[in-house]
Amino acid sequence: MADTDKNCRGGASLLSNIGHKFILTTSHTDSIKYSKQCNDDSIFNLTSTSKSLFQKYEYIERLAWRTPGGGSKGGAEAFDPKKLLEEFENHIEELKQLDEKIQRKVEKLEHQCHREAKEFAHKVQDLQRSNQIKEAADIIQKLHLIAQELPFDRFADVKAKIASKYHDLERQLIQEFTAAQRRGEIGRMREVASVLLHFKGYAHCVDVYIKQCQESAYLRNDVFEDTANLCQRVNKQVGEVFSSPETVMAKLIQNIFENKLQAHVREKLDETRHCDIEQYLKNLYDLYSRTTLLATKLTEFNLGSDKHTFLSKLIKSIFSSYLESYIDMEREYLRTRGALILQRYYDSKNHQKRPIGTGSIQDLKERIRQRTNLPLGPSIDTHGETFLSPELVVNLLQETRHAFERCHRLSDPSDLPKNAFSIFLLLVDHLCVEHIDYALEIGLSAIPSSDAKNANLYFLDVVQQANSIFHLFDKQFNDQLMPLISSSPKLAECLHKKKEVIEQMEVKLDTGIDRTLNCMGGQMKHILATEQKKTDFRPEDENNVMIQYTTACSKVCVYVSRQVEHVRKSMDGKNVDTVLTELGVRFHRLIHEHLQQYSYSSMGGMLAICDVAEYRRCAKDFRVPLVLQLFDTLHALCNLLVVAPDNLKQVCSGEQLTNLDRNLLHAFVQLRVDYRAARLGRHFS
Repeated sequence: MADTDKNCRGGASLLSNIGHKFILTTSHTDSIKYSKQCNDDSIFNLTSTSKSLFQKYEYIERLAWRTPGGGSKGGAEAFDPKKLLEEFENHIEELKQLDEKIQRKVEKLEHQCHREAKEFAHKVQDLQRSNQIKEAADIIQKLHLIAQELPFDRFADVKAKIASKYHDLERQLIQEFTAAQRRGEIGRMREVASVLLHFKGYAHCVDVYIKQCQESAYLRNDVFEDTANLCQRVNKQVGEVFSSPETVMAKLIQNIFENKLQAHVREKLDETRHCDIEQYLKNLYDLYSRTTLLATKLTEFNLGSDKHTFLSKLIKSIFSSYLESYIDMEREYLRTRGALILQRYYDSKNHQKRPIGTGSIQDLKERIRQRTNLPLGPSIDTHGETFLSPELVVNLLQETRHAFERCHRLSDPSDLPKNAFSIFLLLVDHLCVEHIDYALEIGLSAIPSSDAKNANLYFLDVVQQANSIFHLFDKQFNDQLMPLISSSPKLAECLHKKKEVIEQMEVKLDTGIDRTLNCMGGQMKHILATEQKKTDFRPEDENNVMIQYTTACSKVCVYVSRQVEHVRKSMDGKNVDTVLTELGVRFHRLIHEHLQQYSYSSMGGMLAICDVAEYRRCAKDFRVPLVLQLFDTLHALCNLLVVAPDNLKQVCSGEQLTNLDRNLLHAFVQLRVDYRAARLGRHFS
């Protein structure tokens, strides 16, 4: 019983202590309130104190009631002060931790509040200063205007003070604008710019802005790309800061062109202008192209009413000194480069270029030989070399193509046709005169005389390559030159020059082809002369002829077939038919004249018909109707050599012979060995 009372008293005392501890540890504010409540009745009345204490004791009582063995009224479990103490200690520890957490949060919020209050105070001060600037600016601006009207002799000091204050304030505003720009404060920049708008220093403010915009903007090697990115970035900002953004953007672009771009262009061009003309022209074309492309991109920005003219003037200010001398340097480069390409080619062939058209006796002989086929000396042996180079042609045409591209880009529109024509003349000189025409001259000199034996005819190879080259030349004329001159008077001049070149080459080609055909005829004549025997058409044993056609016929047909194939490979289009027609006619004439040199027995006449039949088969390879018709007629004429005398008149009246001259028919009949014996002449009297 004594122990129970002791425990009860201890529990009551513990509750009192715990309640006191709870009051002290719930929060710093509550402890202060409680302390003041106990010591200062003037602040907290007795009723509020009693109420607060009652609430705390009630909280403790509820906590004790919920704790097993902690109730003071008894119940299912006996009162256990140890459990109650343990529960209170645990709860007190939790309350301490909660108090610490809340305290840290309070301190954080207090710190944040102090910081925001400080920042707010600064902003208020800035706004106040801003207002005082605006007010001071308005006042000094008005004073400055008024001072302009005051007489100098009476108000010199006043005017000087106003001017000094005006300039000081103007300088402060520009400094403020610069600082705001560095901080990226668009609103502040807009305010200061608005105030400065009425000051003389507004232009300087814009200059400062433009200068700072370009700081750290050119970090890469591509000044054009950096400029485009800078303008794209600044364009929006300019619209937010300045009242006339188009003026500021135009001034920014002008500053970039006159400083950054001009310095870049000068550096790139001046370092190669006098030492590497090829690289200089490439750099000039590239820089001018990239500058015009940049200007095209910049037209998307608002730069005023006539931005295209504005940008064109900026480009001209950079490149005018270079463009004035462009075409002279272009021509000089092409002249030197073309000569070098030609010389390298002839050096690779170990060929010393012959002077053409020197007026010497040798040159006169050569020209007479070319036009008359007179044997005025031995021909030049070129060993099958045509002296035409596809690689050389490609190099010349490529250089000219680049020149036309540069000419199109860099020439003033009014000078473009004239400049393009001058480039074309250089191409004509290097390609057509110095290379193709020279090769034709050498080719003509290498054609052997018509009586040469076993002659190698390389001129057709020259014709083939010259034809291919001229197609490339003509394609460049149409694709690249024509667009540059099509709407100018230079068009007629270019067409006339081209026609003149073509006609000059055609004369030499025709001469060479004609002399080549003569050589072919000479070769055929040589074969017939050496291979054809008189006994071929008057065999000793008429009953023992075992051949289908003579050896001479066989060899001539092989040679002709080879030449026909050569012509087809060397020519194109209508030229093939033209040349083969001429060759076929000469072939027929040669065989016709050749057959008239012999007399024919009956079996010999049959062999002659077989030969002509073989010649006719060869003539089919020409694929020229006229040539085949000529050999058909010749074949019919040869029938006169074997037809029975009584049927001779009927055969002469046949379809293929009826329209021929009777003298021609009579001449063939006279070739028969039985002409006199059979009195065949009476049929033509």
